[in-house]
Amino acid sequence: QVQLVESGGGLVQAGGSLRLSCEASGSSLDYHAIAWFRQAPGKGREGISCISASDGETYYVNSVKGRFTISRDNAKNTVYLQMNSLKPEDTAVYYCAATGTSNYCSGYELYVYDYWGQGTQVTVSS
Repeated sequence: QVQLVESGGGLVQAGGSLRLSCEASGSSLDYHAIAWFRQAPGKGREGISCISASDGETYYVNSVKGRFTISRDNAKNTVYLQMNSLKPEDTAVYYCAATGTSNYCSGYELYVYDYWGQGTQVTVSS
């Protein structure tokens, strides 16, 4: 079992930055790919970034590419999402999720990820 706890959300003005953290317990993140998802009001949950455990390869959807950076600190068992140049459309609840049996990123279908955090709110004002 993997327990995930997100932190770092908050209110920021457009153009600002936030760094989200996803701290894991119960299992080493060495064995799990970790993805960040977000869910805006009235919309479905969308995957935005993933980092593989096997080779550290990172992936981003186009809407955040060049602005967001995912990274991991295995010593702290934590994955980060550095978010720069934030836009009002980035407003959402952000979740981290871990794969159960794969240490590779293989897309953002929700069923791929067995473990989820509780989410952290990010609000970007214009």
